[in-house]
Amino acid sequence: MANLKERIDAVRKEFDEAARRAADAKSLEELRTAYLGRKRGHVTLLFEDLKSVPAEEKREAGRLVNELKQSVTVRLDAIEGQLSSVPPAVSAAGTDLTLPGRKRYVGRPHPLTLFEEEIERIFLGMGFSIEEGPEIETDYYNFEALNFPPHHPARDKWDTLFIKGDLLLRTHTSPVQVRVMERSKPPIRIICPGRVFRRETPDPTHLPMFMQVEGLVIDEGVTFAHLKGTLEYFLRALFGEKIKVRFRPSFFPFTEPSAEVDIECLVCSGKDPACRVCGGTGWKEILGSGMVDPQVLKNVNIDPEKYSGWAFGLGIDRTAMFAYGIPEMRYFYENDLRFLRQFGTK
Repeated sequence: MANLKERIDAVRKEFDEAARRAADAKSLEELRTAYLGRKRGHVTLLFEDLKSVPAEEKREAGRLVNELKQSVTVRLDAIEGQLSSVPPAVSAAGTDLTLPGRKRYVGRPHPLTLFEEEIERIFLGMGFSIEEGPEIETDYYNFEALNFPPHHPARDKWDTLFIKGDLLLRTHTSPVQVRVMERSKPPIRIICPGRVFRRETPDPTHLPMFMQVEGLVIDEGVTFAHLKGTLEYFLRALFGEKIKVRFRPSFFPFTEPSAEVDIECLVCSGKDPACRVCGGTGWKEILGSGMVDPQVLKNVNIDPEKYSGWAFGLGIDRTAMFAYGIPEMRYFYENDLRFLRQFGTK
């Protein structure tokens, strides 16, 4: 019994000290839980200890614990009354609490970041690595090493933004491929995502800056069949197993043979002759690809008689527009939270 009385006095003293520090509703609730909580409250545990008190002393011990509980309850109610009597309009810091609250929004990845990460996830799963390079390039890495000699008419398609002399803003991420081939020996299996720049008039599908990802494979015995199989797997992983894919002959200075790759229109599936996305054809061009031109391999001191390879390039912005059903590329860069909050992590 003497031991129980000492514990009751100790709990009372600790409670009085803690009660003096309760200055707001949160600390008051924590205090109430600490002493009157149903499982681990200090007063609650004293009631549990009554089981071990001798029968002849239980009545007196029960009275002391009940008095403690009552005094704790009265003190907690008094503190609650004091806190509720503080004028609600103005806090201690002078803030008007009647004003509407300001919601803190949780940030989310940008939709282009989400789409790029999905592309990277697919290629990383196939054993590719990710490479990056400078956005300010030289004419050599951006054009000449890729089989674009000076005054070549194919350069006109790239609408280049020159800075000074032979320095320019890269028009594609292909210079990263050149740099990797210069410093690495085959086998090479990489993708190169990043921003690229061209002198474009802004419209729903064109901007002076956009995102691109390119891929490169160099090894012995690489054929167009490897290119076709890899890209078909990639596109079906990105858009769904049932998507239809086709290859069309095309021309790029750095690949030979070359092909444009189309996928079935996700909007109309070829059933709407007036479809604004595919123009009624049922197909949408998605990327360019081809076997690496032997001259490109020679430019980086890779023997084209021993090694072969393939490459592709895909515009992330336009592909994301197609996948998400977004009509304007400019939406990605306007920083309109009403648009950006529609995209969340998967």
